[in-house]
Amino acid sequence: MTLETKHTSPEEKAHAQDLLHTFEIFKAENDARLDAVEKRGVADPLQDDKLKRLESSLNEQKAALDRLAVTALRGASDDAAPEEKRSFDQYMRAGILAMPEEKSLSGSTDADGGYTVPTTIEATIDQALTEVSPFRSFCTVRQISSSSYRLAVNEADYATGWVGETDARPETTTPSIAAIEFKTGEIYAMPAATPQLLEDSAVDIEAWIASEVRGTFAAAETAAFVDGDGTNKPLGFLQAPNASDDSRTATQIGTISGSLDSDSLISLTYALDAKYRSNGRFILNRRTAESIRKLKDSAGNYLWTPGLGAGQPATLLGYDVSEVEAMPDPSGGNHAVAFGDFRSGYLIVDRRGVQVLRDPFSAKPYVLFYTTKRVGGGVQDHAAIKLLATS
Repeated sequence: MTLETKHTSPEEKAHAQDLLHTFEIFKAENDARLDAVEKRGVADPLQDDKLKRLESSLNEQKAALDRLAVTALRGASDDAAPEEKRSFDQYMRAGILAMPEEKSLSGSTDADGGYTVPTTIEATIDQALTEVSPFRSFCTVRQISSSSYRLAVNEADYATGWVGETDARPETTTPSIAAIEFKTGEIYAMPAATPQLLEDSAVDIEAWIASEVRGTFAAAETAAFVDGDGTNKPLGFLQAPNASDDSRTATQIGTISGSLDSDSLISLTYALDAKYRSNGRFILNRRTAESIRKLKDSAGNYLWTPGLGAGQPATLLGYDVSEVEAMPDPSGGNHAVAFGDFRSGYLIVDRRGVQVLRDPFSAKPYVLFYTTKRVGGGVQDHAAIKLLATS
C-alpha cells in the first residue's frame, strides 16, 4: 500500500506510517484469534485484551493525524474589521459599549437579549464548530436570515414520454410538489470566565469563546441531527418516516433488516441508487465500529481500512466512515448503521448571527457569557439515505 505524500509534512508522513504499522499488527493478531477460535472453539482472553489495546492505539494515532490536519488548515485570524473586534473585546472584558462602536454590536437585539457578535468572530465560532461537528463536513449547510427555511420537493418523478418529430405531444401527468419546512431551534452554552482571565490582555477573547462553546454546541447539534424530535431542535434522520426499502414511499427512508455481517453491509450499500452511492458514507457509533473492524469478506480481506492520511476517514467496503456516538448500539432491531449521500439527503440550516449576553451578576465573582445560536435541520431527500436494522 502506498501513501499519498502530496502536501504532506514529514510529521504527518511519520504518523501515517505508524498508523499503517499498527494496523498490520492488528490484522495479524485478529487472524491469530480467529484461527484459535476455529481450532479450540473459544477465544484466548489474552488475545482479546491485546486486540483492545491495539484498537485503542489505532484510535489515538488516527486522532493525532486529524489534529495535525486541523492545525494545518487553520489560517491566521481575520483582521478585516478591527473596529468591531476592539468593541467586542471591550464589551466582553468590561461590559462597556462605547457609543461609536455600539452600532457594530447591537444587531437586532438590545442589552437584555444579548449582542450579535461581529461577523469575523462568528466565522471563528463556525470554524471551531465545523472542526468537531462531523455532520457539518458532509451535509449541506445553508445560511438563512429568518427563523425557518422552506424547500419545495417532488414527491414523485416527472412524467416523460417519447415522440416522433411531427407527432403530437400528449400532456404528461403533473408531479406532486410538497414543501418541507426546516425550523430553527436555539442552542446555547454558558461559559464562565474569571476576572483575572478577562483582565489579561494576552488572552484572545474570541478564540476563548469559540473553544468554550464548540464542544457543547457540537455535542448537542450532532445528537439532534441523528435522533432529534424536531421540537425546538433539528429533526434527526432516525426520526424521519421510514419503511422497508421494497415498499417505502418518496417521503420515507428505506430500511433493510440483517445482522452485523458482510452480507448485510453489502446489501445496505446496494439498496442505495447508483447516483447517490458514489458519495456514500457509513455512519455508526464506536461499538458498532469495533464489531465491524474484525469482519472479513469471502476472500479473507478486511472490510475496514483505517484512514492513513491526516484528516482522512476510515473506509468500509471502500466508502468513508464517520463515527457518531449518538447512533444506537447494534442490538434489538436498532438502526445501528446508516449509509447514504448525506450531502444530498440531509440539510442543516444556520440562522445568521451568534448572540452573546454578558452576565457578571449570577455567579460572582465569575462572569457568565450566555451564548446562543439558532440551528435547524432535517431530511431533504429520503431516497439518499438507507438504514440497517440490526438483530
